Amino acid sequence: MTEQIPIETLHPTIRMLSDEQIQAIHHTSLDILSRTGIVMKNEAARQLLLDAGAWESGPSTGSGERRIKVPEHLVMEAIGSAPSRIPMYNRLGELTMPLEAGKVFFGPGSDCVFTIDVETGKRRRATAEDVQRFAHLCDGLEQMDFVMSMGTPSDVPAMDHYLHSFIGMIRGSVKPNVYTANNRADMGDIYRIACAVAGGETELREKPFLMLYAESISPLLYPDESVDKLLFCAEKGIPVTYPPSPNTGGGGPITLTGALALGNAECLVGLVLTQLVRRGTPFLYGMNIAALDMKSAIVSYGAPEWPTGMAAWCDMARYYDLPSWGAAGATDSKVVDAQAGIEATVSIMSAFLTGCNLVHDVGYIEYGTTSSMEMLVIADEIIRDVRFIMGGVELSERTLAREAIHRAKPGGGFLADDHTLDHWKWAQWRPALIDRMRYDRWVKKGSKDMATRANERAREIIAEHQVPPLPEEAEAAITEVLAKRAAAQG
Repeated sequence: MTEQIPIETLHPTIRMLSDEQIQAIHHTSLDILSRTGIVMKNEAARQLLLDAGAWESGPSTGSGERRIKVPEHLVMEAIGSAPSRIPMYNRLGELTMPLEAGKVFFGPGSDCVFTIDVETGKRRRATAEDVQRFAHLCDGLEQMDFVMSMGTPSDVPAMDHYLHSFIGMIRGSVKPNVYTANNRADMGDIYRIACAVAGGETELREKPFLMLYAESISPLLYPDESVDKLLFCAEKGIPVTYPPSPNTGGGGPITLTGALALGNAECLVGLVLTQLVRRGTPFLYGMNIAALDMKSAIVSYGAPEWPTGMAAWCDMARYYDLPSWGAAGATDSKVVDAQAGIEATVSIMSAFLTGCNLVHDVGYIEYGTTSSMEMLVIADEIIRDVRFIMGGVELSERTLAREAIHRAKPGGGFLADDHTLDHWKWAQWRPALIDRMRYDRWVKKGSKDMATRANERAREIIAEHQVPPLPEEAEAAITEVLAKRAAAQG
């Protein structure tokens, strides 16, 4: 019998930046904010910054815009007051997604113009029904922890599509959702519905099931309505993420570290604003840094710059003790093929290794233009696979299997040993979608490739998975909000 020695199981990680590199990016970002400055279009936010100690000066370039210069102390005070943990609940009031160190959660993205029809296989414009069906699918996929819209509905009034997307998400899934909105009017209506779902404003603040996703415009421009949404969430205590997109060669410098320094500065302004409105506002730190491809002029979702940058900004998040935002499980491919599998796997593995807390855009194809249920289902399987690897190697008396080895007949194997019978269910990873059948059986079953199996699985979940309905109060609030919108449009 081997001596039982408690040994900690290690979980693999990667680190992209050294301590010196983190400091260099941090101080470069502070210099950008205090010397270069930002353009703030929202008057309330501008006054907040000025009252807190920022100052305004003439343009440092020929743009004609006056710049707000943000001092270091405002940034550091905001970092100090923001929570290091954001507890996210589902709409049933259950804590399902604590955004904190060591936890990685996955979900889809938002606002795709097109979708691949799961019944016909054709690429078409997204609809409001698609948003709800994607939420339904995510609700039935074990590795999807939250929902986003995955579509820009083309069959509802253009100014109301964010509202309809939010309604579709909460009807389609109980999981936490990350939503987008058009303006403060959208925010107010969505907030009213969310309060009805949670049971009131206090209940929603105590157990938030929604998080706003909004962006500034890189480089260094803060639009009025974008900032207004940020301020609304801070006022109400709603969790928010405000990631800029300084894509290399586009909104950001062509060099990754230049884009990181810029993106870090831009994100920190969002953090400062939330903390000036309400100290302790839950703020998810991060950015979106892809490569603007110099040949095609697309923003590449499958480029290695994205996971490389994500690893770096997750290092920055740990330095600031803030939970982190990222992206994975997407592809530039137009179809669900080998390229899609390669790009999704590299980014999902990277998201786990970096310890990114909330990872969106799972299921995107065509560089974020199109959503695919098949891609979402395949990515769910990739996440299951990588999660097993991330579990590390347990070393204990049961895993060393010393007695089983002692019993074994040389050359006889372990298939029928009690140790195998007792532990096989947890000791080996078992695929749900990946095929391991022998060839003859695979042919007999229809010779189905991965995309075909994923399509069948998606349709099965939509047909069979049950989602708890919304409370009557929430449906009543939806009816009133939609009626008000319809009356306003004449």
